[in-house]
Amino acid sequence: MKIKVSDYLVRRLTELGITDVFGLPGDYNFNILDAVIKNEGTNWINCTNELNAAYAADGYARIKGYGAVVTTFGVGELSAINGIAGAYSENVPVIKITGVPKTSLIKEKALIHHNFSEPDYYAFEKIYANVTTASAFLTFDNAKSEIDRVFDMFIKLKKPVYIALPVDVCDYLIDDTIPETIVKSNSDSLKAASDRIIELLNTSKNPLIITDYLMKRFRLQRELNAFVQKFNIKVTSMIMGKGLIEEDLSQFIGINYAQLGNEDFRQIYENADLMLCFGTLFSDLNTLGFIVKPDNRFKIELQANYAVVEGRIYKDVWLNDLMDVLLNSDAIIKKPAPENVFKGYQGIETSAAPIKTDDIFPLVQNFLKENDTVVVETGIISASCANMKLKTSSNYICQTMWGSIGWATPAAFGAYMADRSKRLILLTGEGSHQLTIQELANFFKYGVKPVIFVLNNNGYTIERILSNDPDDEFNNITKWNYSKVLELFGDGLPSKYFKVTTSNELKEALSDIDTKDFDKLCYVEIFTDKMDIPKALAMVKECIKNAKSC
Repeated sequence: MKIKVSDYLVRRLTELGITDVFGLPGDYNFNILDAVIKNEGTNWINCTNELNAAYAADGYARIKGYGAVVTTFGVGELSAINGIAGAYSENVPVIKITGVPKTSLIKEKALIHHNFSEPDYYAFEKIYANVTTASAFLTFDNAKSEIDRVFDMFIKLKKPVYIALPVDVCDYLIDDTIPETIVKSNSDSLKAASDRIIELLNTSKNPLIITDYLMKRFRLQRELNAFVQKFNIKVTSMIMGKGLIEEDLSQFIGINYAQLGNEDFRQIYENADLMLCFGTLFSDLNTLGFIVKPDNRFKIELQANYAVVEGRIYKDVWLNDLMDVLLNSDAIIKKPAPENVFKGYQGIETSAAPIKTDDIFPLVQNFLKENDTVVVETGIISASCANMKLKTSSNYICQTMWGSIGWATPAAFGAYMADRSKRLILLTGEGSHQLTIQELANFFKYGVKPVIFVLNNNGYTIERILSNDPDDEFNNITKWNYSKVLELFGDGLPSKYFKVTTSNELKEALSDIDTKDFDKLCYVEIFTDKMDIPKALAMVKECIKNAKSC
């Protein structure tokens, strides 16, 4: 059967489970939006700006597997590109779709709006080619084959892709057959890699799995949890991979802080004789300033489509195939039953003294419930949140590698739209929050009722500790009255604001939210000193500041 290009493109989205498409309208993308809206399986979500739309699609994809954002040509797509670049940095599969002028105008190099005064209709596709794994500019001749090619890469590599769709090509009829994407490892390489991994596991006494974000992107959480339980292998997670492992499992020893971990963690980590790295990234912030350093115990590394075992690279070995072989192996010797050592934060004595950053997270940890979605902003919050113990079946997302401040607020909106069955918890700083706070309007519009924690430390504290002079003027920000912000974006819809200056007040606010069952957005603004930072971050700030020397 024949189908319009725009309808075929939307059908490809729904095949991947994308039921919500984020973006903004523009006069070159109306046909695409019409296709999204009239399609029974998709909803169109107007965001407040294109950057927020890209961030929302990123948060959505981290929970649901894939995300999509649509903007208009030039001005819209350049506004969104930072969000797509962040998704590319962290292997988040978001498709960026751009509506562009009709073919005749492109051929004539017509001087029309949203272009340069010396027109270049392909300039923005060239820019996006640097932050996507595949890109395409559709024509009447290539629309079907290029859509299929781009989606093939999208599905295989789980990275952002880009499609530019001219107005008139939208309505062109193409074949509606969706080709199968085949992701299959080289059988010889797969067997050789898995056999050697099994040998190493069986000869080791104290193996330790270090897992990370790629296991999330390839949707292997269930398999990973089943693997560590079946064979009783201890497991830790890098910061970017937090939430992969059910944290009540006896095999889970906590986030990988290496020598900065507690005594129980350090003992297990130091006694491990074999490290298995599952989808890991040893970047500066993911290792707390390269505190975690691979040594000669790090003999196994599993990445998206290759494995490294004892220095030998096995190409065309896909992560999902290798996990399937290992999980279903009868040759792996089960290890002695481990004991759970991860307890997260211990309780604290609250007081009427000014609250410290380290007082916040034990109390928030106790506030968490099963089936929460926890979204964490970059900065001083992320290192501390990583040590909170999550309850069963929780989602946890943060942006550690790209670290674009402001990401968390719209990403939280997207994450909720991806899974509306879970309570949403957002932890952000007031500096980050100001960049993208407009998306609070959509929280109200779509009935999202999160608990939002805003850490107000009078500026960019993370930058203060990294800069030569903490009092540099550029680390200050404009002061806002955040209680009034709720009135502005809520337009009369119910919300509850809490001002917190002491740990007693935070404990009371959390108790009220828990016991009074507020059926509304709850906003907890916590005031700390501008130079107050968590102990864990204080220990490694010089290492982060001077990462090249670590």
